[in-house]
Amino acid sequence: MEFFNDVGGDTSRPTLFELVAQEQLRDLLQPALKYILAVFAQRYPRYLLRIVNRHEEFYALLMLFVERHYLRRHGASFAENFYGLKRRRRPVLETGRAKVAVPGGLSEEKLRDKEIWRSLLFLVGLPYMRTKAQECYEILGGGVQSDAFDDEPQNSDTSVPSEVVRTLTDRLRHVYKAAYPWLNASFEVWLLMWNLRYLFEQTPFYRPWLALIGVDIRRLTMDDTVRQRPLFPPNHPSTLKKDGLLANLRRLITASPRLLLDSLKVLLPTAIFFIKFLEWWYSPSSPARMLSTTSAGPAVPPPRLLPPHPQGITVDMDKYGICPLCHDGLANATAMPSGYVFCYRCAYEYVEKFGRCPVTLLPVRVWQLRKILV
Repeated sequence: MEFFNDVGGDTSRPTLFELVAQEQLRDLLQPALKYILAVFAQRYPRYLLRIVNRHEEFYALLMLFVERHYLRRHGASFAENFYGLKRRRRPVLETGRAKVAVPGGLSEEKLRDKEIWRSLLFLVGLPYMRTKAQECYEILGGGVQSDAFDDEPQNSDTSVPSEVVRTLTDRLRHVYKAAYPWLNASFEVWLLMWNLRYLFEQTPFYRPWLALIGVDIRRLTMDDTVRQRPLFPPNHPSTLKKDGLLANLRRLITASPRLLLDSLKVLLPTAIFFIKFLEWWYSPSSPARMLSTTSAGPAVPPPRLLPPHPQGITVDMDKYGICPLCHDGLANATAMPSGYVFCYRCAYEYVEKFGRCPVTLLPVRVWQLRKILV
């Protein structure tokens, strides 16, 4: 894939694989956070159950703060900064000599507030709307309607406007269920076409909304890496000031939110790796679980026979393989819930006629008969 970058001589242009990888990282954040909240909600349901039930809104609000911080401080989204990418305002004319003359890049390429808020709209708003659309489609596409379990009596004098509104709502639901898969597939094909155009250098944007915003994605240069220094480097003058404990504590509290947001670049991918490891460890096909148990599994003991009723038929335990009803060899052996085995035809006819076990006289139904496969 590097071949496509070397042809044009633009080494700061990221490959399609880098862009797809940062999108996959961004897509893994929401299920990882939802899994962590669901685990802690089992212990503290009073505080976290509402957050879990409204997880999409909570995640969108959280990512709004995170992405806004990374766009303002690093000029890139969280996932893009993790993969060493940045966003820039695409100039009208590519001035290579001017870029070489200015070590840190042109000031006109830095994101303004307008580009930041437009980027947030597509980084946070668009995934949220797609998630809610998919959730709405799953609700309409599965299960039964809520009015099927309505215990309230239906009024016979239903007004005509309510019937019209209900009919219109049902039609809109059917239209949405029929149109959503086609709209979603068309959207994915549209994104695929932009990926192919970016792959063969037909466009500098791998997403259509980047062209609308006027922003493209580039690799971080050495100057960008130097500029992205920590808030308090060891030799920074602010760390050497002896203003007293109170002033240093105030300075630390002021910078702690930014330090926490910057640390997410390490904490979130680590949490994703840990969750994926736990899913692999506790999966049934995990080698660790397969080594700890035998291939055959623990031996399942046979069911204990119930004592026969005095008025029931007698069963000779010494005659193995003989049906107690027809006194012949077992044909298509079938067990009853009491544990006694009969021919299937004998058991079926007896249960259908008397509805009980012939030995214990306990009630039995036809669907409780179990064939024995040897």
